[in-house]
Amino acid sequence: MWEAYGLKNRDFLWAGTTFRGGIAGQQQAPCGAVSASALALGFRHRRSTADKEKAEKARSAAYEDAAELVKSFEEKFGAITCIGLLGVDFRDEEAMKQAKESKILEKKCHAQVQFAIEKLYEIEKRRA
Repeated sequence: MWEAYGLKNRDFLWAGTTFRGGIAGQQQAPCGAVSASALALGFRHRRSTADKEKAEKARSAAYEDAAELVKSFEEKFGAITCIGLLGVDFRDEEAMKQAKESKILEKKCHAQVQFAIEKLYEIEKRRA
């Protein structure tokens, strides 16, 4: 989405690098796809804070879009936290080994990331 939102600085790609497994594997946190999407929406609606009225409208729009994304994500997948989505405790080595062998992370996480990306494009199309 950084390309779609005109974020030319590649450093932005690092902004969500710790979102894997919630935040650094702490699964009570939201899924990284949800967190990264919220971050992308903040970048999408960024405005100069010099004009307080425009900045507040932009904040409100970002908040509304993020709320829509979270709600639709939870409706589709039944949760927004990693542990709620995957049922795997990343701190348990045996559970992680089984998850990797069963490819649950690939199957579920990829679908969740794909959904979040598609939702961002849907929101963008409506806002444009």
